[in-house]
Amino acid sequence: MNTRNDRITALHATAKERILILDGSWGVMFQRMGLEEADYRGDRFDTGAYPGQMKGNNDILCLTRPERVSELHDAYFGAGADISETNTFSATTIAQDDYNLDLQSVIDINLEGARLAREAADRWTAKEPHKPRFAAGSIGPLNKMLSMSSDVNDPGAREVTFDQVYEAYRQQIKALNEGGVHLYLIETITDTLNCKAAIKAIMDLEAEGMEKLPIWISGTITDRSGRTLSGQTVEAFWHSVRHAKPFAIGFNCALGADLMRPHIAALSRTADTLVAAYPNAGLPNEMGQYDEEPAETSNSVSGWAKDGIVNILGGCCGTTPDHIRAIANSVEGIAPRKPEAQPERMRLAGLEPFELAG
Repeated sequence: MNTRNDRITALHATAKERILILDGSWGVMFQRMGLEEADYRGDRFDTGAYPGQMKGNNDILCLTRPERVSELHDAYFGAGADISETNTFSATTIAQDDYNLDLQSVIDINLEGARLAREAADRWTAKEPHKPRFAAGSIGPLNKMLSMSSDVNDPGAREVTFDQVYEAYRQQIKALNEGGVHLYLIETITDTLNCKAAIKAIMDLEAEGMEKLPIWISGTITDRSGRTLSGQTVEAFWHSVRHAKPFAIGFNCALGADLMRPHIAALSRTADTLVAAYPNAGLPNEMGQYDEEPAETSNSVSGWAKDGIVNILGGCCGTTPDHIRAIANSVEGIAPRKPEAQPERMRLAGLEPFELAG
């Protein structure tokens, strides 16, 4: 299992054998480390060239405190995760513009983030060959949307163009691939059009000769309406991205497990690929903190596994290695969902799905 292709083959094989486990929250764990402004800046990002506060820009820790990033990969792999994400959730030029970061710094974050995750995955695979580990390139949402106006008085107003979003994702994806990730995770998608720009960037780079990797797509249902922030239902979201032929499709963030379940069940009925879910540790309290204990989270998601509606489980906001350990233990021995081929029909989507009967 020395090459990336070997590991990708193992990923597909393992997904048929058991439910895969993703890692948990990174933000909450960095907060617990008590890192200060100097940790985020390191020697590279002085206040003269990079004004403003850098604390809170967790992605930059790939460059300034890489040992802390590796520590979290090890913590999650040690807790039973099969897949750990790169610490690159906001590592695009558009998102990092809030911190005045230049293009080369953004590229370096992705390269180093991929290297750290890949090294940890390789280290744990060598230690436990019976349980191969995988590094997922985290491609997060942007702070600017293509589908929704940035001005309530002007429905057509946008802060970015499709080409700008496409280019930002293209830069990130290329660096993640070069850094050695085993798959891409386009996650916490609030705007499907932004997601489609990332998909197009992947497809174009592959057409130009870049090595092809599995794609995992994870949207976000933002409230009890059952829709993404840009307005799509579960089925419409799937119809919009299924052309990418993703390795996995699912949802994460925004909701706790109990509120997320009906949306995962709906996706399980309609998707012909793996279904993944990594909910928050419940809903935040009045102070924005997450109180759900590992046993509560694992009890909820293990029910999904027993009902045969998921292939991959993990945790999002508020979850810790203890949550991931509890989830991994709770689904051990439970067979993964078996994707079923759907009849060939024309499937289209706006905010609602449309299916033309054959």
